[in-house]
Amino acid sequence: MSHILLIHSSVHGYTQKICEYLRDKLEAQHQQVTVAPLSNVPDLDGFDKVFIGASIRHGKHRPALYQFIDAHQQQLLSKPNGFFSVSLVARKPAKNTPQTNSYMQQFLSQSPWQPKVLQVFGGNLDYQGYGVMDRNIIRFIMWITKGPTDPNTKVEFTDWDKVDQFAQQMIEAS
Repeated sequence: MSHILLIHSSVHGYTQKICEYLRDKLEAQHQQVTVAPLSNVPDLDGFDKVFIGASIRHGKHRPALYQFIDAHQQQLLSKPNGFFSVSLVARKPAKNTPQTNSYMQQFLSQSPWQPKVLQVFGGNLDYQGYGVMDRNIIRFIMWITKGPTDPNTKVEFTDWDKVDQFAQQMIEAS
């Protein structure tokens, strides 16, 4: 049994939801899991493995993610680790792998930490859950990328089977 730390950088709570789902899957496999927001991470030394999930906001991962990585790079490298990114772009089959997702590739080019296990998940589109500015920006992006633009749209683009596979990769990471 491993003690796994699962950190999330979540704006609207969806990446946290994925982390909590992973925790439940991992605990069912007799793993000990702690889920923590990026703003309140416990000491990494108390864990066997560390994984981070981060959402995309306005086309980028949040600066606090990179600050955390810079401050903890050696600890991250010293144990099994991984990273997943959550975005609406990953709803598209041609952009839903670490190799084909531009946000993951951007992360890997900007981060001094190169995680051992990588994955990309489609996010959640909930126009009513956004403020006016975010709603309009996201609707415009969806219009450009031929996604849903109806302001009442609420849809999860997450492939939960893929999340289950990632949970297994977390267990197997060494």
